[in-house]
Amino acid sequence: MAEKEIGDILLEQGVITKEQLARAKNHLRGGKIDLGGALVELGFADEEQVARALAKQHHIPYVDLVGKTIPQSIQDRVPDSIKEQFGILPLAIKGGKLAVGIDDPAKIFQLDELRFVLGVELMPVIVSASALAGALRQSLGTDLSDTAAALARESAGLDGESDDAPIIRLVSKMIESAVSERASDIHIEPQSDRIRIRFRIDGALHEVASHPIHLHGSMISRLKIMAGMDIAEKRKPQDGRINLKVKGREIDIRVSILPSNWGESMVMRLLDKETGLVSMAELGFHESEYARFKQIIKRPNGIFLVTGPTGSGKTTTLYAALKELNRSDVKLITAEDPVEYHLPGINQVQVKHGIGLDFARILRAMLRQAPNIILVGEIRDRETAEIAIQAALTGHLVFSTLHTNDAPSALARLIDMGVKPFLVSSSIQAIMAQRLVRRLCDHCKEEYTPEESELRSLDIDPEVAAEAHIFRARGCDQCRNTGHHGRIGIYEVMELDWAIREMTFRVTPTAEIRRQAISSGRMSTLLADGIRKVLDGTSSIREVLKAVQAEG
Repeated sequence: MAEKEIGDILLEQGVITKEQLARAKNHLRGGKIDLGGALVELGFADEEQVARALAKQHHIPYVDLVGKTIPQSIQDRVPDSIKEQFGILPLAIKGGKLAVGIDDPAKIFQLDELRFVLGVELMPVIVSASALAGALRQSLGTDLSDTAAALARESAGLDGESDDAPIIRLVSKMIESAVSERASDIHIEPQSDRIRIRFRIDGALHEVASHPIHLHGSMISRLKIMAGMDIAEKRKPQDGRINLKVKGREIDIRVSILPSNWGESMVMRLLDKETGLVSMAELGFHESEYARFKQIIKRPNGIFLVTGPTGSGKTTTLYAALKELNRSDVKLITAEDPVEYHLPGINQVQVKHGIGLDFARILRAMLRQAPNIILVGEIRDRETAEIAIQAALTGHLVFSTLHTNDAPSALARLIDMGVKPFLVSSSIQAIMAQRLVRRLCDHCKEEYTPEESELRSLDIDPEVAAEAHIFRARGCDQCRNTGHHGRIGIYEVMELDWAIREMTFRVTPTAEIRRQAISSGRMSTLLADGIRKVLDGTSSIREVLKAVQAEG
């Protein structure tokens, strides 16, 4: 049993004051973080001070990992799968025992179980959470640059190999690293003297490696073979697909090649079949919007549109809606380009432009299949829009996406396509616009008092801000020093009533429709939802500003 609380230890050491301890205890949010985490979040103590106090509290040695190199022979004593699953790291052999770094004393009980699995006595030592995360990433092989250098030597014959094995391993390591880093895309970009490898993580690009340019041809050829592309064709764009199992997870990779000045540039979109399909509750809806969204999608007919720019999470939202509605007594059919995730119990159809199987043709055919719910991946032209509207008017519930900046603009966009205003006004049930903003890293975000100009930029009431806890990004090893970890949606939902339908029928300007929808309570804005994400500590003022600007 611990003799003292961690707060009392830090108080005795002079790290924190009584006032700071009381504030940290008030900051605990329903058990989601412990007292040490609260002290770090508020900036009253750093991770190392908290880790040292934890070590003293539980009578466990503390080890500072900064500047230390762990021999490979020690790292090999514990399989990578166990390191990753339990979040532990072997550090050294001491007195016949294997010293294992942990960041949470609760892991001691797991070490008791692992002692039998590994066949060696284990001695726990405390390390800071960010230091452990960084050392684990390095131990699990996420550093591509070192791997590339070794494989380049092999491909040049320095290690006695002359086959394609080095390139195969380099490509495998690159994909494994991308999955470990939660990357959504891999960018392979030839430059004049090197290959630049970048990962898109939480919507932002990060350069992770630079390879010798002579490896480019072999890398691209290997990936073309995996994606079923023509390796001889280097002058035209190509698309392909790779299905892999990486670290026990099914990964679907969409591959695109574009010829550039210095060779073929490749982008690979990674779709994790396990983590990509989220439920509606995980999308980031505010309670009131979540209730409205669920009510709308359970209507028997009409069109529900999701709008936003490319990469704003529209498809993820639609899949979440389909998961909610997927029951044995309901027939669902989708037309997609491409089919991103395979949903059991749903009839999914892949668009194939080469044989004339486009959205409009699939939509006409699926109506003869007597579906209850239809998903059209995207409305791109008048023909598709009119067939979707006819389906809605004949008793079907239709989901689709449209590229517009906000919800009211979707009405004008459909009319611009050539759809008659009376069809638009009578068929659309609701429109939702969305954006993705980066979540603040829970391990390092810091609370601060924003300047008045920052509050004005989002139209945040200073009195409301004074009562809230507002955070900003700082950066640590667990978030690649970006200050962010993961993304969450911000949404505006516009539900059509008789007044908005009448305005649509009369082709009223979008700005007037927007004002009417807000004043009548039929629409919440992206800005309002963004402010909620700032005030509840999920995201920052800077992140929300990137996604939406205050209305004039």
